[in-house]
Amino acid sequence: MKLYSGPLSMFGAKAEIAAHEKGLDFELIMVPFEMKTLYQPKHPEVLRINPKRQVPVLIDGDLEIFDSTQIFEYFETIKPVPALWPAEPKARARARLLEHKSDEVYFPPIVRLMGLQATPDDPAAVEARAAALAFYDDMERAMGDKEWLAGSYSYADIAFYMAQIFGDRMGAPMTDAHPKLQAWRDRMSARPAVRKVAGAMGRYLLSQGRKLPVFLAKLAA
Repeated sequence: MKLYSGPLSMFGAKAEIAAHEKGLDFELIMVPFEMKTLYQPKHPEVLRINPKRQVPVLIDGDLEIFDSTQIFEYFETIKPVPALWPAEPKARARARLLEHKSDEVYFPPIVRLMGLQATPDDPAAVEARAAALAFYDDMERAMGDKEWLAGSYSYADIAFYMAQIFGDRMGAPMTDAHPKLQAWRDRMSARPAVRKVAGAMGRYLLSQGRKLPVFLAKLAA
């Protein structure tokens, strides 16, 4: 099994953490990446398999798939224990929705912030930070007394944790209004699979002279 990812791929990191959590035996292949040119030139296997020309890509024998969620669903099928989706149907549906919202509701404003780092007062940047803050507010209310986002530890936790790393780095951090989420993030950071993957990403960022959020700097040490 080969997993193609990149040193700053949030989606690749999601798949990698899930693979480690499940104890899968795989070869991690980091595709070439530079801060100025990003993923150019594209890795030939990524180009061949994914029409979107992006990591992550998974090859397992004659199976070739892409997209972090599709890759995770394959992991969950071939290695159902430990489970990373809840067993109860409604709980599973809620966990899947949370994972989807992390990717498709929370993360797009963070992507917008990536291109607005030099103009933090731009109305688009202000709006993007407000969207992230509103998402945190909703998640804080939804946490209740749960240890994990969907009750039991799941892929939803992995997805939001990795997305929030980028949110914090791009100027949309959690605040004092989110103590439950911050405690959840500390629990995530303590998991060996998360420490391994997020720590490696943090060390790469440090090697490029980039500043890290405090919680990520601890993992990169």
